[in-house]
Amino acid sequence: MRALIQRTFNSKLFVEGELISEIPSGLTIFLGIEKGDTEEQADYLAHKIVKLRVFRDDNDKINLNVLQAGGQILLVSQFSLAGKLEKGSGNRPDFTHAELPDRARYLYERVTETMRADGVVVKNGVFGAHMYIEQQQDGPLSFVFEV
Repeated sequence: MRALIQRTFNSKLFVEGELISEIPSGLTIFLGIEKGDTEEQADYLAHKIVKLRVFRDDNDKINLNVLQAGGQILLVSQFSLAGKLEKGSGNRPDFTHAELPDRARYLYERVTETMRADGVVVKNGVFGAHMYIEQQQDGPLSFVFEV
């Protein structure tokens, strides 16, 4: 399981020109699910991201988590994060490590519900859809987290 986590001021997600989800500030997270990923990994990832201290406090130190900062999360499924680009291979990514859609959707929804249970407002994309995302990055501050 791999997450690309970005601190953002504003994120909007569109499908076929229609606004589906929007957060005013917080974290925009792109989540890739790989074959063999488990419920335990999904729960761990969700709890870890909610506790991740990447927002500035009153002393201008990066010391607050998304809840403390009053932010929200836009969680977007992105199977291409399970793609492999390896030295010596061709120029096309290898997606054989990506989880099958039904299982990937289940784990994606589990991450969403676990974050919500931790008290965060979580907005979602549309699983499997072609999405257009507008975002204003804050920093920019981005992290890759793998479990």
